[in-house]
Amino acid sequence: MTLRIGSNLADPYKTAAHARLSEKLGFDFIGAGEHIYRDDRPGSTQISLSALATAAGATTSIRLLTSVIIVPLHHPIMLAKEASIVDAASGGRLTLGVGIGGEFPGEWDALDVPVKQRGARMDESLILMKRLWTEVDVTHTGRFFSCEGLTFYPSPVQEGGPPIWVGGRTEPAMKRAVDKGSGWIPYLYRPSTYARSVETINNMMADAGRTTEGFGWSLHLMTAIGETREEALELATDGLRAGYNYDGDYRELAERYCLIGTPDECVEQLKAFGEAGAEDILLSWLAPAERQTEQIEVTGREILPKLKNA
Repeated sequence: MTLRIGSNLADPYKTAAHARLSEKLGFDFIGAGEHIYRDDRPGSTQISLSALATAAGATTSIRLLTSVIIVPLHHPIMLAKEASIVDAASGGRLTLGVGIGGEFPGEWDALDVPVKQRGARMDESLILMKRLWTEVDVTHTGRFFSCEGLTFYPSPVQEGGPPIWVGGRTEPAMKRAVDKGSGWIPYLYRPSTYARSVETINNMMADAGRTTEGFGWSLHLMTAIGETREEALELATDGLRAGYNYDGDYRELAERYCLIGTPDECVEQLKAFGEAGAEDILLSWLAPAERQTEQIEVTGREILPKLKNA
């Protein structure tokens, strides 16, 4: 079992500091998600590549993951260029986690992008981005985007461009990961359901004549660590309520899908995900901003060493 653990950069005011701290404590990668805004939900939001550009300049070797870029809210030519520059500036450390979003309609209205087109826009964008990373004089005429004779300088450092890990829990998302990606990064999973989805993707890969060699098995795992399980559960419940729209019981949601508990309890839960097939797990902190440094530190000092010595 191979487990690589990442630290999510969720506080825009501490992006550089938390990136440096995560690298110092031995995390394998750092991640950053994005939203323009979360409708009526309070709290800071950010843009993934902007955050990771800052993090890249503050670190030297830790890998960088977008988790996830809402691709249909971007123009693919600009997004491909931004990714090229971050990959070049970081020495080839970037992995692009991508998704279609849609849970906050206001940000789609603000950018005048029809939310019902998000899947089709994503598919066309990924095709065009890969061509821009690997070809010269790119001409493209599609449903949503077009260009003529476009060549990027510099190209990404990584041959073929940054790896693309597709987010999502549905079978269409898994199929998109197989057809257009080099990895998969879902969220809201338990180990048992993760294992079943791994089997589904393996079957899709076999049907497509693809091998799973080099495929990224990742997970965006919402996390709250406490001195007791009850303290961690309260942190997780409050964090979910503050950041997400949900019609059910937030406490039940936290118990079902979040990494919660004492450091030792979290170690065992992470091992279970590793046994289910996950290899790269991004810990997304549900604690409020003033406690996120503490969450990073306790993970680095009390969880990572036990996983690495397992």
